[in-house]
Amino acid sequence: MDLHLADLDPDDPAYTYTADKPPLPETPEQLRARIPGWGVDLDPADRPSFPRERFDPDLNGAHWRFPERQVQRYPREHSIEHAFVTPVFGTSAPPSGLSGVVRRYAYRYSEGRNAHWLLLIAADRVNALEATLASFAGRHPDDPVTETGVRSEFTHHGLRSRRGRVDARHQVLDPVVVAAPWVAGGLLGYRVVRAAVRRRAR
Repeated sequence: MDLHLADLDPDDPAYTYTADKPPLPETPEQLRARIPGWGVDLDPADRPSFPRERFDPDLNGAHWRFPERQVQRYPREHSIEHAFVTPVFGTSAPPSGLSGVVRRYAYRYSEGRNAHWLLLIAADRVNALEATLASFAGRHPDDPVTETGVRSEFTHHGLRSRRGRVDARHQVLDPVVVAAPWVAGGLLGYRVVRAAVRRRAR
């Protein structure tokens, strides 16, 4: 189906991505009766953008009803609230590794579910760990002293700069958030090496 020049039907999923206003599933009267406060901005005079607001889908100079879709070279994740991936999408940082698996799994849940966002946050943490481990395989491994700001705490008045701040109660978490992953990783590495040495000594 050529969505580039197609005269889309309002029931077509692609209709959502056009400049046309999708039809309402219910009449304004039904929505107002069912949802308190619905339609409070229906009167243009109640909108902050009035009177400069103007709906003119031809104003942008586009010569298409629906933009030509970008080719997917590999499946891209997208919200289950959408029928398909948006016509244009980013390709610079495709999901990869274990973090990519977690990210793809997150998109099985609606954006209205906590599971969706918590999985994406967890994937970011996993991705940071993957990047750190990958750095140790290269010529310039991550430096937990300078790159996490630990050294600047002693060279750039770390304690003095915190006086009088409103988030004083949260500052005790900074060392935990920054140092805990490195300490845990160091202990794990130490145990692995010690176990390997003991096994070899036998």
